[in-house]
Amino acid sequence: MSGTDYTMAQLMSMVQEKALSYSPERVTSASDVYHALAEYSCKEQEHFMLITLDGASKIIEKRVIFVGTLNQSLVHPREVFRPAILDNSAGIIIAHNHPSGTLEASRADIQITSRLKEVAKLVGIELLDHVIISKNGYYSFSDEGIL
Repeated sequence: MSGTDYTMAQLMSMVQEKALSYSPERVTSASDVYHALAEYSCKEQEHFMLITLDGASKIIEKRVIFVGTLNQSLVHPREVFRPAILDNSAGIIIAHNHPSGTLEASRADIQITSRLKEVAKLVGIELLDHVIISKNGYYSFSDEGIL
């Protein structure tokens, strides 16, 4: 047997493991994003998250990309797009929480969104939305026409 030969039992096990890690949730709105990431709405530090999606807008994976300080999160495009490429994502949604509860996009929020939108075009993965979540609700860049 070569290194790529598998028994049927091994193949079935791999398929089952992948199926268990795959979430059937669909994301069709910023409200769906808010509910999928609700556990982060009351965190005391900023968390920058990535949701990777297949072509049918089903969630492949939800990941925390970076945990920041009380009011700041530093994100580099490579940390966002590496997992998106490895997941064979058709699209991504980025999100972060505002521990202060504010639902306004800061200048830094707008800048990182713009930068990630440019990279998304280069790698061929659609950036569908950037959602800010807090204990007071959510703010969607897409809904606001910024993205």
